[in-house]
Amino acid sequence: MMLKKYISAGLVAVLLAGCSFAPGYQQPSLPVPEKLPAYGQDGQQPPASPQDVETAALSWDRFFTDPTLQRLIATALENNRDLRQSALTVESYQAQYRIQRSALLPSVSASPYISRQRTFSGGNDVDIEIAAFTVGITAYELDFFGRVRSLKDDSLEQYLAMAETHRGARISLVAEVARAYLTLLADRELLAVTEATFRNEEESYAMVAARAKEGIASQIELAQARTSLESARANLAQYRRQVEQDANNLVLLAGTKEGLQFDREGLQTLRPMTELPSQLSSQVLLQRPDIIAAEHSLKAANASIGAARAAFFPTITLTANAGYLSADLGNMFSDGSQTWLFSPNITVPIFTAGRLRAQLDVAELRKEKSVAAYEKAIQSAFREVADALVARQTYGDQLQAREASLAANQEYYDLARQRYQEGVDSYLTMLDAQRSLYAARQAYVTTRLAMLANQVDLYKALGGGWQDKS
Repeated sequence: MMLKKYISAGLVAVLLAGCSFAPGYQQPSLPVPEKLPAYGQDGQQPPASPQDVETAALSWDRFFTDPTLQRLIATALENNRDLRQSALTVESYQAQYRIQRSALLPSVSASPYISRQRTFSGGNDVDIEIAAFTVGITAYELDFFGRVRSLKDDSLEQYLAMAETHRGARISLVAEVARAYLTLLADRELLAVTEATFRNEEESYAMVAARAKEGIASQIELAQARTSLESARANLAQYRRQVEQDANNLVLLAGTKEGLQFDREGLQTLRPMTELPSQLSSQVLLQRPDIIAAEHSLKAANASIGAARAAFFPTITLTANAGYLSADLGNMFSDGSQTWLFSPNITVPIFTAGRLRAQLDVAELRKEKSVAAYEKAIQSAFREVADALVARQTYGDQLQAREASLAANQEYYDLARQRYQEGVDSYLTMLDAQRSLYAARQAYVTTRLAMLANQVDLYKALGGGWQDKS
């Protein structure tokens, strides 16, 4: 058939259309130092080891070793609604890419047509029948100058950027669940500390009340004991509320309450997270989802320049069809009823009042903006990792100091209580010791939470590991 001939000619033209005006892509250089900062026990930078590089590629289920936390993260990745919306957004970008990609190939359609009409002429009824069947291509653009291909590349890079954004959302969700779980355990531990403090306050109040009844303690001391007791009662209600709210937050992140168990009572029983590397090259930042997404956006802007440049050249479209046309349906496929149409169209831009030049300027500015965004993403990533690395060592020192402070405050409280019972010191000294011990216990738990959360932040800042299997 003639149709096959024209379709073949069109496909050959497409294959021969290898011209593209998109500029060659060059990855911008890293606008940060070559090495990420690292801190050893003495503040010096230790040399990187092969194990460090391997550790940097850990997936979340190897980094977070606690079984309960692993189940929480797995549940969240499956049921979290925000992540589900992100996945659907990626699918919509993929569909948009498929739409743009389809423009590279002609659309072939079939058009059957039958018409019957009866008219009255010269006193007689006349039946008119027209039957037609055509298969053809309508307004297919021959992409000689790469405009359609550049638009396809632009759409592809936007889809890939959104896919990386979704991967970043998964890593953020993993970190958010881990942080929420750590916060729950810390608040449970603080609740236990507050319950113990409340019991001590009850005992102290009972002791002061007994001494006041015997005339040994004053009414001022009794009022001070009552004030301290009610303050502890208020703190107890606060931490009970926070524990329940922490659990509700975890349920929201997980997307379901079914099968969730929070059986640990504090941070002390949590299985430790895998240690991350002491030193890495800044090149690892290029594996972060946000940086990869920024690079895809840069490539998309690069492709849009090719489309804008191609718009200065003629647009060639092709309309062609072939088929059968007959005044009798029964004889439609007989010899002599064939019909065909071949209609190429060339549109040459002559005067556009600067519109094409402005479109090219917009595309080039979009690229420059994308370069700046890509470099800023790298600089922000470097700072996040550097801050987390600095904090890793200082949190260890801070926790040791908190532990020593807790031991000193415990000794202070024991001595103050003993001396008050013996009548050596006033109740005010014992009250100060109680408050100091409670504050020291709170500070220790809070610092330990911050140190563990820092490990989560560092894992997220490194992009969750570029072999992430989540």
